[in-house]
Formats: sequence, C-alpha cells, structure tokens
Amino acid sequence: MLYHSGRTRHIGNVDHGNTTTDFLPMERERGITIQSAAITFLWPPKSMTSPGQEPKTINLVDTPGHQDFRFEVDRCLPILDGAVCILDSVKGVETHTERVWQSAQLSKIPRLIFVNKLDRDGASFKRSVMEVAARLKTWPLLCQIPWWNKDDFVGVIDVINEVGIKFSSTGVMTLANWDNIAKDSPNLRAEMDTARLRLVEILSEHDDAIMEEFLEHEKDVPAASIKRTIRKLIIDGEARFSPVFAGASLRNIGVQPLLDAVIDYLPDPSDRPELEVLVGSKTYKFSELLQTVAKKGQHATQPPIVSLSHVFKVVDDPRRGMMSFARVYHGAITKSSHMWNSQIHGYEKAQSMLHVSANDYHDVQHINTGHIGAMTGLKSARTGDTLITFPGHPSKIAPEAFRNVRIKALDTPPAVAFISIEPYSKTAGVQLEEALKKLSREDPSIRWSTDEKSGQLILSGMGLLHLEIAKDRLTTHYKIDKGSAIWGDIEVEYSECILSPTKPQRALFDRPLRDNAGKAACTASLDPLEAHHHETLLESSVERNGNIIHIAIPLPEDADTERLPFDPELVRQQLLNGALAGLARGPRRSAPVRGCHVDITFNPETDFFGQASTSGHITNAALHAVRAALKEAHANGQVGILEPFANVQIECPEEASNAIQHDLASARGGQVMEVRKPDDDLAADGGIDVSKVYAPPDPYDQIQSLRGPKKNTVRMLQIFGKAPLKEMMKYDSQLRSMTGGRHSLQLDPGPFELVTGPREKALENAGQ
Repeated sequence: MLYHSGRTRHIGNVDHGNTTTDFLPMERERGITIQSAAITFLWPPKSMTSPGQEPKTINLVDTPGHQDFRFEVDRCLPILDGAVCILDSVKGVETHTERVWQSAQLSKIPRLIFVNKLDRDGASFKRSVMEVAARLKTWPLLCQIPWWNKDDFVGVIDVINEVGIKFSSTGVMTLANWDNIAKDSPNLRAEMDTARLRLVEILSEHDDAIMEEFLEHEKDVPAASIKRTIRKLIIDGEARFSPVFAGASLRNIGVQPLLDAVIDYLPDPSDRPELEVLVGSKTYKFSELLQTVAKKGQHATQPPIVSLSHVFKVVDDPRRGMMSFARVYHGAITKSSHMWNSQIHGYEKAQSMLHVSANDYHDVQHINTGHIGAMTGLKSARTGDTLITFPGHPSKIAPEAFRNVRIKALDTPPAVAFISIEPYSKTAGVQLEEALKKLSREDPSIRWSTDEKSGQLILSGMGLLHLEIAKDRLTTHYKIDKGSAIWGDIEVEYSECILSPTKPQRALFDRPLRDNAGKAACTASLDPLEAHHHETLLESSVERNGNIIHIAIPLPEDADTERLPFDPELVRQQLLNGALAGLARGPRRSAPVRGCHVDITFNPETDFFGQASTSGHITNAALHAVRAALKEAHANGQVGILEPFANVQIECPEEASNAIQHDLASARGGQVMEVRKPDDDLAADGGIDVSKVYAPPDPYDQIQSLRGPKKNTVRMLQIFGKAPLKEMMKYDSQLRSMTGGRHSLQLDPGPFELVTGPREKALENAGQ
C-alpha cells in the first residue's frame, strides 16, 4: 500500500524483515508484527487523480496477528473508522481471526475482507469465502473473483466494473475488457457474469433502490449504483455483509484495487456514528452532553469543550521519551493546549506534537478531528485516558460538568503467564523496577508486582511469546543486564476465587497517610460471580479483571449532589481503586482474585468524616474491607484456585487422532469437544445458509474430480477441545512425535477454570 501510494520507494517483505511498519529489531528478526504502527498516506496518488479530484488521506494502523498480542489489536480497534481483515487462503478463517472479528463487532467497525496468498499451493478462494459465511457469520459480497491461468494466479476479475486486471511482479496493472476476457477464456467470462448477477441479486433483496434498477436493467445495473448500495449496507459496522477481494500481496496482486475499495466503501470520520462518552456510570451522546450543559446556561458564548481526544497507545521512544498516541474526536489539539486528563483528574501539556509515519515523526502545530498523532511530555497519560481542552486559561480543576467525562476504555484482559526475576543487588532492583514501570505503561497487558515473601519481581503477560518479547525489550531497549538478575522460567498464572458468599465486613481506616491524619470507612461483601450478575448489571457496577464491583452510596432522593460535602463520582472511583487493590492478592496463594461479585457500601452518615476522609483514606478503607472479606472466606476454606485454560485446535492424520484425544483428556487434564473433517464446518450455521452462498470454483476442483482419489492421500481430522494452558505450553513438540510432524496446533486463550481433585493436591504439594 505504501509503495503504490508513493509513500515509500521500495516494497517491504515481512519474511525479509524490511517492512516499513515492522521496525522493531524483534519484529524483523522473527518476521512478525509485535506492536501496532501508524502511518499516513494519500490515495489515489496525485498522478492518478482525475481533474477536480483530490486524493483522500488514509491513516493506516498496522496491527499484530499473533494471539499473544490481542490486547495490542483490541486497544487500536475503537479508534478506527474501518478495517481490512486479511485471510490466508490456505488456512482460511483461523480461530484468532474469529476472536478479532468479534472485537471489531463490539466497536461496530465496517470491514472489508482480503483473501490473500492465492498464489500458494493449497490456496482455496472458494473455501475461504464459505468459511467467512459459516464462521464469521457475515454474508460475503464478492466484488472480485480470482483470475486463474490454468493453475497460475495471474490477477483478479473486477465483478462490478466488468474488467480483468493482470499484475506484473512489481504490481503494474494491465486491464482486460469484456471482449478480451470472452476471447481468451469463455468460461471465465461466464463466471464473471454469474458473480455479478449473484451480487446484484443479494443487494436487491436488502435495498429497494437497487431492486428497482435490477428490475429495469437486469444484470446491467450501473457500477456506481452497486458501489453506493454496498457502502450503505456495511457502513453501520454490524457486518451483516462484507465485501470480499482477492490477491497475493507477496506478488503484488490486488493491492491497488483494495485501496480503491477502502475509498469506495469504508467511512470517513464524519460518516461514523456519534461518539458516546461516559460521565460517571451514565452514557451520553457527545452532542447531548453539550446540549445539557447549554440548557443550564453555562458557557453560553463559546463552546464548553474545545477538543476531545482518546489516548490509545503509549510508546517509549529512545530519543523522545514517552510518546502518547491519540485519536482526536472533536475539535483540534494545539501545541499550547492544557488538556484535562479525566482519569487522573489533572492537567497535562504536551512538549511537542508529532505526525506519525511508522518510526518517523514530524513536528506539527495541531492535530485535527479524525486524525491520529503523537504527543511527547505527557507525564501521566496511559492507554485509555481521555484528554479534554476547555476554553480560556485552565483553572486548578476542570468544570464540574465535564470533570468525569471519559471515552470508554478497553478492559485489560487477565494475565495467563508470568516470569519471576530476582535482582542480585539493590541497585539492579531499582533499575529493573523503573524499567518495568515504563514497560507496563507502554503495554498495560504487562503487569508486575513484588512477591512479599521472596522479594522477587513477578512479570505477568498474555502468553509465552508475549513474555519473551517483554524480556527482550527489557534487555535491549531498557538496557537491563541479563546477568544482573536470576530469570525464572515462564509459567502459567493461577488465580483465586471464593466459593461461597461472605458476611459484610466493615473496615475503618484511621491511620496517618504521609504524615496526614484522617479516617474513612466502608462495608464490603463478596459473592461468587454467576450468570445473573451479568444479566442484571447495574449502572453503578464496573466489570474489571474478571470481577464485577458494585459501589452503593446511599443518598436521600432529594439530595442536591452539587451541595454535598464530597463528590460522589470521585468517591466512587476511590472506592473502586481500593477494591481493585484488595482483589489483586488473594489470601491462599497471593494470586489475583477473579470470578467475584463485590458489593461496597459507603454510607455518608457513618463512613464519611468530613475533611478527615481524604482520597487515600477512602481507598484504603475499601482495600481493607475487601481483604477482610477474603480473609474470612479463606478461614472457612471457601477460597478456590483457578487456572487458565486454552481452546485447542489440532489438525492431524486420522491414524494419530485416537492417541491424541486420549492424551489430551487423560494425561493433560483436558476435554475433547468435537472431532470433524476440515469441510464439516461449512454447514449452515448462525442464520446464513452456506448452500446459498456463491463462490467460483477453484482451478483444481474439476481436475481432482477427474483424477479420482489418490491412494496415498493422508486423511486429516480436526480435534477441538480445551486443556489447562500449563499442559499446552510445550505441547507442539510432543505432538510431533505422535504425528511425525504432520500436524498443526492452534491455541487460543480460554477462560479460567476451577482446579479440583488431583491437580489441586499437586499444586498444594508443589507449594507454588
């Protein structure tokens, strides 16, 4: 994309480690994307635009594909206006693709699908399209079909414009019109007609305007009408329909038409639904919030908010220090802006503002609505923070109506693996802690803590590869000497849960904090988290780290919140912080507590003591109340151990499947859910009848049927199941001995499940 837009002068290759957006040494060494990167380019280039047409600006965010870096993908999704989902045509829709698709569904992001790698052996456009319908549960709108010359993939057929596009090795396009295609390949011409007719039929079933044109013109519906209808059907982000394109990016086939599709079908910022913001526990449309304030007569002469932006990523740059990447949703941020951070309740000011091009940055004076930029010098901003600029000079605290305005942030998923680090000296420990603070600010899915018993530092993350990359970043980027500490092996992260409800525990915290006397109190009770807690989630409840925390502050019905001696929303946040700290360490293994419903009550009449109830005392009251409830549960033997499970998908030869199923269920403590042939998942499911989905035949379909079955063909089966992650971390090498290397293993993070029976005894005996 960057090469064809004129943004770069060479075409990068992931396998060669010379792509523009994969610039980290570890990315180039491993040939994978580890962190998301942003770059801006124009399409079409000036040289290709027609008179009176201006190029469009595309802000491209390149995200990782590996499941260990799913948080990196998830934190970028909410700031996108559209997405291109890239499928490997050999593998089809993979488990991780389904998970990221669901994340995009939550953010209502319009999507295009690009079926890639059609030049490889075993590639199947037809199977990929069928899996899109069956597994992603979206109706594929075939805007292109592959152009095969016997078994060789040479280009694509544009179904809408009725032209063929051939590509050279450098991506130079050659167009073939209706007559040339019909002359060279009558079958291909007929397939193009079929594809166009089926596309128009599907569109006419869901749009009256194109239905009328279809009745009038039949298959000759104008291309402009088809494009307009496709854009209309996908722009809501519900993904009931998804335009499908074909290509082979390594051979530069299909990239320019895909860029044209981005311009034709994906929305610009003004086409997206209006931004929703949170004020405390209530959700408002942004314009509604501004109108509410205007009705109260505030800020009548000027807009109450100059700009609103969302920090979605923080990166520690070797030359510029901590850089905060932000998407601007309203107004424009200028270099002189004092921005209110509603998460920390304080102002921040950027030293510089930068336009981002992968690892290249250019100073700018402002960042406008809809754009992405980076800021240096923000001392406290983290992923998920909301930055607001108000008119005039900033006061010490923001206007009350907007003090707690937040754009909903992504919940950090629970860690599933950890590594222990034991520094040899106090100096090495201090240096390591400073590096860990910066690393966890960059990537909130990396956590660290100090083990109170051993004094070791514990680094937790999303999986084996995630922690390996974190360890490498500590030693290469933050210059931590490997020999300055003992590094343990990567192990799975266990958690704790309560097995029965606890009695209410009231905690009064009246100790001095930083030499300041004060006191505050609250009451906490815990219940095991059940399905009905999710179904009856209250506005004042917060779901965090696998727990639901409900905070009640009983006030008289006629109470004027503006005249209360405290800010209820601020106290609510302080109590939440205390509860989260209390749940961070369980009483049985000092592991995080999950699967818990926490009720905290803060009664102003008995728990608030005026100016003596500082923020620190309120937070500590909640922390001690939660810990007291956990301690009571442990004393009654009602604290269980949870371990992370992985969803397992194994493709293996039929003769090895029985041994693998037995090993998975008996030796690994797992469970086999289903065994099926690779084609079984194309059955109708999720409301889409796959038998009605059109896809052109692959070039070898007819050849294979004429040849008949091969005598020595290995019949493959797919095994779906779940197993403890601990048993799966090195399972690939054990599978190799059972299958002779003829297998594929795919793991996707599953839920935490209760450890019982022999596994629980083994854990206790190991003293882990």
